[in-house]
Amino acid sequence: MPSRPVFVVTGPSGAGKGTLIKGLVERIPALEVAVSATTRAQRPGEVDGREYWFLSDEEFESRVRARDFLEYVPYVSGKRYGTLRSEMERIGDEGRVCVLELELEGALSVQEEVEGSVTIFIAADLAELERRLRERATESTGEIGERIELARQQFTQAHLFRYMVRNDDLERATAALTAIVECELTLAGTMSRP
Repeated sequence: MPSRPVFVVTGPSGAGKGTLIKGLVERIPALEVAVSATTRAQRPGEVDGREYWFLSDEEFESRVRARDFLEYVPYVSGKRYGTLRSEMERIGDEGRVCVLELELEGALSVQEEVEGSVTIFIAADLAELERRLRERATESTGEIGERIELARQQFTQAHLFRYMVRNDDLERATAALTAIVECELTLAGTMSRP
């Protein structure tokens, strides 16, 4: 029996990865988004294992040394985020198909390491990215400028991924992403066409 693909969605900050993934999972219930691990503090209302797996710096480092992470990245804040191999295994053991939302570096790492990974780059117009980042109001003007410059650099790497979806219209982009995933699931023999 063919193995289940792992879908890796990546792209610049503000491209709408999370929104598109939410729409994708609503349309294809067999999918499950892997919960990342982080060293950042748990916020009020967050549940360990739902928003993130919350790890201390020491535990995160110990798990890095044990090669428990499929990929991990340090952020400018000094906090670390990563995907535990056990999270992918849990999703597969439950008969579901894993979706990862990753930064470019992590996505490239998974593409190289995980057989059957399907990488999808989410692109958006730079002016639209800037508008979305300003609307979120979670970064300062300087940080937004840095993110836009990073996005400009990341667009030059879009060709390294199997697919690219332009998020210029949410409904169209969600439909395109869904079509890609359905096609790959059908090719892998894990989804039958109606």
